[in-house]
Amino acid sequence: MQYKDYYKIMDLARDASQDEVKRAYRKLARKYHPDVSKEKDAEAKFKELGEAYEVLKDPEKRAAYDQLGANWKAGQDFRPPPNWDEGFEFKGGGFTSDGASADYSDFFEQLFGQAGFHFDDKHQQGFHARGQDSHAKIYIDLEDSFHGATRNVTLSAPKMDAEGHVQVKHRTLNIKIPKGIKPGQHIRLTGQGDPGVGKGQAGDLILEIVFNSHPLYRCSESDIMLDLPVTPWEAALGAKVKVPTPEGSVDLKIPPNSKQGRKLRLKGRGLPASVAGDFLVVLQIVLPQADTEQAKAAYRTMKDQLDFNPRRFLGV
Repeated sequence: MQYKDYYKIMDLARDASQDEVKRAYRKLARKYHPDVSKEKDAEAKFKELGEAYEVLKDPEKRAAYDQLGANWKAGQDFRPPPNWDEGFEFKGGGFTSDGASADYSDFFEQLFGQAGFHFDDKHQQGFHARGQDSHAKIYIDLEDSFHGATRNVTLSAPKMDAEGHVQVKHRTLNIKIPKGIKPGQHIRLTGQGDPGVGKGQAGDLILEIVFNSHPLYRCSESDIMLDLPVTPWEAALGAKVKVPTPEGSVDLKIPPNSKQGRKLRLKGRGLPASVAGDFLVVLQIVLPQADTEQAKAAYRTMKDQLDFNPRRFLGV
């Protein structure tokens, strides 16, 4: 996937005002509109221009895009930095394009489509109106959910200054992480969204939970999974081994003749819940390297003494 430099596409400085963005779009749209343009590749350029304008005209999309930094080059291989959207606060729930059928690039979809944002720009009317809800993703450790925790979370939200430039304002909140919360679930903070109009009450702040990548564990709903390396003889003969869990290490019995990928279940040791999840140990058989004469001799002995052909079922 290639990085799109939307500022370069629209021939704008990164500190351009929102009015300058609009003027640049109107000028370039006239130049590249396929119905009137005689420019080479006008249709492709007009499409690219429309995508750039979709991002830069909207303060929230633009501020999110700017978070990627200014050091990327157009056409450069690109993957979003880990947790690039962490703590970025959006009104109404996130992003969507003006036209649902718009054919945007993979770059756009990776940032503003697959990220799960669906921006809703509908404002309540009237002198007294409730403020809009704000949404943001926060990344927590699995242990925060397992034990429950309180964390300081910094949120960033775009604001327009008097000259029409997008500024990012930050605020820090003390958040209580409920025990057993799962990825994709939400924490609602009443009154922490957009201020109301007149005497209207403030909107709420809705935080979507995402788990940080863990060096040992991964989650599936309320279950916690661990890939456990075992030796061939532990899998073949059975063994008792120490296994780490979020509550500390436990002794796990590996049954004889266990195969690669076998799952061993520790009931109720997953994420806490009314019905707690399980802790699943997935066996990963690791072969010793034949990197010494002694190791090579052991493998030759196995070859000579074991009647074992894993390809027998292929019939060849």
